[in-house]
Amino acid sequence: MNVTLSIIPYEDKIVLSNLIQLYRYDSSEFDGHVLGQHGTYSYKYLDHQWTEDYRRPLIVKVDGEIAGFVLIILDAPGDFTKLSTADKTNVISDFFIMRKFRRKGIGKTVAFSVFDQFKGVWEVRQTYENKPAYAFWKKVISEYADGSSYQEEMLENELWNGPVIVFKS
Repeated sequence: MNVTLSIIPYEDKIVLSNLIQLYRYDSSEFDGHVLGQHGTYSYKYLDHQWTEDYRRPLIVKVDGEIAGFVLIILDAPGDFTKLSTADKTNVISDFFIMRKFRRKGIGKTVAFSVFDQFKGVWEVRQTYENKPAYAFWKKVISEYADGSSYQEEMLENELWNGPVIVFKS
């Protein structure tokens, strides 16, 4: 399998918008997202992916077929981090691999590629209810860190409710 990761150009904004619908549907059982009156899920940061310099919208393809996306924030402004105290922290904002491509090592490959491509301190978090995402990230980060230390906390405050993992790539 050939897994590729590339920037989504603004001209392909509709592709990301469509994938976000699948992502929100998939995660609605954990985070309670509700369909709007037009039968779609809202995502208020869609345009921000191209208007804010620190954001990177990435598309995942497997053998040329769209398989998901990753939205990252590089050198995140302080209000984006929940646990990291580093001067500059990268954040996985949203991460989605379509069901067809799950449990094949593709998510891990994509995560490793992102961490290798954008070196630095990373913060990865999930909502408390999304136990499958927590298990995925715990395993992937443990493997990526390969014995190096990482910080993990379960936050329950006004900033975040769920697990947060901080590590350096």
